[in-house]
Amino acid sequence: MEKVIIIGAGPAGISAALYTARGNMEPLIIYNGIGDLEKAEKIENYYGLEAPLSGRELFERGISQAKALGVRFVKAQVLGIAGFDTFTVKTTAGDFDTESVILATGGKRSAPRIPGIREFEGKGVSYCAVCDAFFYRGKEVAVLGNSDFALHEAEELKNVTPSVTIYTNGKEPEFSKEHPIAVNTMKIQAIEGGDRVAGLRLESDVSAQAEGEAQPSFYPAEGVFVALGTAGSTEIARQMGAELTEKGTVKVDDEMATTIPGLFAAGDCTGGLLQVSKAVYEGSMAGISAGKYVRRRRQSS
Repeated sequence: MEKVIIIGAGPAGISAALYTARGNMEPLIIYNGIGDLEKAEKIENYYGLEAPLSGRELFERGISQAKALGVRFVKAQVLGIAGFDTFTVKTTAGDFDTESVILATGGKRSAPRIPGIREFEGKGVSYCAVCDAFFYRGKEVAVLGNSDFALHEAEELKNVTPSVTIYTNGKEPEFSKEHPIAVNTMKIQAIEGGDRVAGLRLESDVSAQAEGEAQPSFYPAEGVFVALGTAGSTEIARQMGAELTEKGTVKVDDEMATTIPGLFAAGDCTGGLLQVSKAVYEGSMAGISAGKYVRRRRQSS
């Protein structure tokens, strides 16, 4: 079992790794690429930079620095985290057991620009299958997404209802394994309903129409679960039952601890100033706090 798993390899995740490594916690970083740091063409407002660096250069230097201290890396998509007291991090590369977790995957992704998605949040539109699947027992539900994260959410929903369809919104499916769940690749025009979600309005299949086949444009669904891209820190925290702020960021205390013992968060996912300097500070504090947590836990067992 790992002592500390850090999810994310940006400034917050690497800083957490440096402090946990120096504290003899032998951290494991699980990451799935560079993230928002790649959008930074030049960084010149960070301490110690004589000349500007691109976000990618800073990212690569951070990984090299952590590897020099013996930090281990696994490149994989995190699908979710299960457990309490100890945790199992579920990824496309397998499951990893750990005593503590630091979430450092950046900020919350914006919702897709689909008419109706904002209006029906809390009225049939959900961002967490683990949280809300119970309310859709035996009902028709839809999952929006085309990656393993969407497939993972659909599989969670399959435990409570047989009627699950993944809608990729015009994108090609990118699942890493075979599965029996229905997939619809047509583009979504809108999510429709009255007081609650009633279904999805899709663009017509032009090729099928040309062949004289009648294609429905409205597909019933009482629940729509948004699972686009990969699971970020906010999505993971919500799945686990950690408290979020009113702004939808991960709620932490002064030691970067969430409301779940052993779960910490740092960087853009906690809100506030979206800067490298803030991410480095919070990552450092999360690393120190996670190390203290593991030591206290082992001393009391």
